[in-house]
Amino acid sequence: MTTAPQIQESEFNELLTYGGPVVVDCTATWCGPCRKVSPLIDQLAEKYQGRAKVVKLDIEKNQETPKKYGVRSIPAVLIFKSGELVEHLVGAKPYEEFSSAVDKYLET
Repeated sequence: MTTAPQIQESEFNELLTYGGPVVVDCTATWCGPCRKVSPLIDQLAEKYQGRAKVVKLDIEKNQETPKKYGVRSIPAVLIFKSGELVEHLVGAKPYEEFSSAVDKYLET
């Protein structure tokens, strides 16, 4: 099974150059709802492998990126397309909400 890799801020700008959608799960080890969302994010990574990049960003270790994109509470899932933030989902959501958000930005 594919799991979404943890990334560091130093990799973030390069990640945004990816042509398809980029899904960034802003998370923290102490966050209970984040732990509920984590397997859903891994499920997204599996489903969209090769069509979208799905990653996790620990906001404790990487504080600039969440600040830059206005993340005020977690779990927060940011979706980027062509380097631009196109979707900002806050809170524990059902899997379908995450996957339909990604579907909107896939090339058909």
